[in-house]
Amino acid sequence: MYQVVELTFLKLGRRKEMGHQITQIARTENGGKYKVSISIPFELGWIERVKLNITTREQKNVYPMKHVKNENDMAYFETTIELPRYAVYHYYFSFEANSRFQYYKKENTSGDNSVTDEECWKLSVNFDVPEWAKGAIMYQIFVDRYKRTRGLEKPKMKGRDIHNNWTEPPVVGPNKDGKWCVDFYCGDVKGITDTMKYLKKLGVDIIYLCPISESQSNHRYDTADYKSVDPYAGTTDMMKEMCEKAHKYGIKVILDVVFNHTGNDSIYYNEYGHYDSIGAYQVAKDPRYKGMVSPYSDFYDTDCHFGKHEFKFWWNQPNMPKCNGKSEHWRNFICGKEGAINFYFSLGIDGLRLDVADELLDEFVEDTHTAAVRNKPYAFLMAEMWENNPMDRGFLKNAKGIHSLMNYRLTDAIMRYYKYCDVNKLREALRFISTEYPEGTILTLMNFTSTHDISRAIEIFGCNIFNEYALWAWDLIKGNGDCEWIKQHKMTSYEYHCGKRVLKSYCFALTFLQGIFSIFYGDEVGVQGVGNLANRAPYPWGHRDKDLLKYFRGLGKIRKENQFLRTAEQKIVKIDHEHFVFERYNKNESIMVIVSRTHHITKVDLPEEYRDGEVVARLKSCTKQELSPFGAIAIRKTK
Repeated sequence: MYQVVELTFLKLGRRKEMGHQITQIARTENGGKYKVSISIPFELGWIERVKLNITTREQKNVYPMKHVKNENDMAYFETTIELPRYAVYHYYFSFEANSRFQYYKKENTSGDNSVTDEECWKLSVNFDVPEWAKGAIMYQIFVDRYKRTRGLEKPKMKGRDIHNNWTEPPVVGPNKDGKWCVDFYCGDVKGITDTMKYLKKLGVDIIYLCPISESQSNHRYDTADYKSVDPYAGTTDMMKEMCEKAHKYGIKVILDVVFNHTGNDSIYYNEYGHYDSIGAYQVAKDPRYKGMVSPYSDFYDTDCHFGKHEFKFWWNQPNMPKCNGKSEHWRNFICGKEGAINFYFSLGIDGLRLDVADELLDEFVEDTHTAAVRNKPYAFLMAEMWENNPMDRGFLKNAKGIHSLMNYRLTDAIMRYYKYCDVNKLREALRFISTEYPEGTILTLMNFTSTHDISRAIEIFGCNIFNEYALWAWDLIKGNGDCEWIKQHKMTSYEYHCGKRVLKSYCFALTFLQGIFSIFYGDEVGVQGVGNLANRAPYPWGHRDKDLLKYFRGLGKIRKENQFLRTAEQKIVKIDHEHFVFERYNKNESIMVIVSRTHHITKVDLPEEYRDGEVVARLKSCTKQELSPFGAIAIRKTK
């Protein structure tokens, strides 16, 4: 096995360039072996004591490098190392030349006696991310609210309320029977199939579908039957047709799956006896089933109280009993060769988004990964994680686990920067991501406009109803949980104008930043909504903000015309109370991006090499000399 992992050079302004190369020579079950070589120009002087320095959060290792040859006015040194896979490694080189101690690191060759992780190169052992996911444009669809196919009959299902009018606002609160989230618009996957041209014109590379399995709630995070498509969402054939058409348009499909819990009204738990199965609830709680055996009893996690086993529930939600990740029976049902994951991939999908992934056992995540790549070797796995430090968990670092995360950390930081001028929060988020995440993860982080779990971005930026000091920038000052207040809330035209202006600047930054640029359905046409129920309004076909849609299509075009952005490196130039400035670059080209977060015109002081550069994109009224309020500009460096 011989695979070139990385080849980099440092411009010294001299006749010769210093460079290094890391080559994987063996891949082992627990890690990999690498040959590391470095070339140092003679013009630096007599070279000795060359060392490779590798650090993790836990330790530092130093490897002496052996001189192997002199060639073309360069001295070559090598060493062989073996590294386990459960870490992100930062590395640099040190050496003496003419008795002077020097560093060779990412930015320069000398400095003080401390080297930060940000100055180092990075290596993730046996960590491979599908190329098609790097720097992609994603479109998240809440299936029930995207598009309903005319003339497609939906079966009558007990306990569900159907909206007769597509333009009605969603129900925020319980229905007359005390049930939440049971109002359905009956959006379906055929509706997605019929709008594939629209998605392609938007620049979409990946469709991210919220759950489609049969469930009792419109969000479908309370799964009733894993090996099914909800009748209101369509059929298995419709899903296959949708995936097939997406692939014809060059679009991948990833599916949201929920393995941490099921619904209480499900085949497996069957609290209400709606299914023919003998559920775990029935044999545990219903005296009519005393002495009987349920094939699903070990699917669920329990606590023992006073000698009785009580079911656990996700965040104490009584309709979502927690699953037992330690159960081999449960894991085989999901990850086995006849399991739920096989069913999902049989529909034609290309990857999975794991709901509340931080609550899943590492071993279960590894089984999930194994099942996914068994179906498609290039399958992409993304995790939902909010507050936990992902690097404290093995599965993100583990080659048999997760490739990427929903980037709540960065999204919240940028929103706070725009709303509250929180410079430190943004600096820290970018520093953490650049040093703690594997390179492949950085290029596939889901940087989103909004999601199904937060208020719409246009509301966050346009309305003064959010709490600056709350955990998340989108936490409400008032009305959090107050259904009536949320239902009555409407943006004024002025709030909408302000929100739209900031949204454009925010999305301009997301277009150029490393990672996936993800659009929550309807954000591109001005859909509003406060909180995680009102934000799920139906897509306003026939009532779209055409100016905003044109803008988002332009952003998609920028990504398509600048393919190097998918994998280019990133350097933060400046973050202050007026401007967020960063570069995206590779060995062939470089783009500087400047966005403003102020309400006034600001001056721009470009580095010399950018002053004659090509303007790649800009917001109206922005120039190389000044930016309009919440303006933005991207400039390509002159060669």
